Amino acid sequence: MDHYIKIPLIALVFFFARTQAISGSSMTLDTLPSVFMIGENEIEYEELVGNCNKLLLTVCNDSMDLAYRKWMGLLSDMEKYAEANDFDIKGIKIWLNVFWNTDGTIKHLVYYPKPNSRNMDFSKLSVFMDSFTEKYKMDFTYQKCFSHYGSAAFPTFADIYLGNQK
Repeated sequence: MDHYIKIPLIALVFFFARTQAISGSSMTLDTLPSVFMIGENEIEYEELVGNCNKLLLTVCNDSMDLAYRKWMGLLSDMEKYAEANDFDIKGIKIWLNVFWNTDGTIKHLVYYPKPNSRNMDFSKLSVFMDSFTEKYKMDFTYQKCFSHYGSAAFPTFADIYLGNQK
């Protein structure tokens, strides 16, 4: 009789351990690098996209103008940070997916160079962006993490656009 109880009990313990491992996989986000290229960390990236599914546009109350100004503000700040740190990003063209924390700080920045981007050592770009993410904070908050997937080309000439909007 003990034999018949042990097998289901072992299966039950294995099931709960497996369920805990799967449901606890969101904890891997803590070990996910703050900056990486699309194609790296694929499983964690997919999970991040699913968990942080509020869009910048939604956070901006569906105002395309406000969301675009926030996006251009981020790119402008990145450009200014590059200039201040003597890092040349002119000619870089990338696809960029930014994930913000609820307090407006950057949780993760994921990018991929476009085919017509200036050629460079992109590991240096990752180091630069990692430093930028530590310093940057958007000027508003939201109750949940949010994200935006877009394109960036430097120089942005964002100040021309942003200057006309003030």
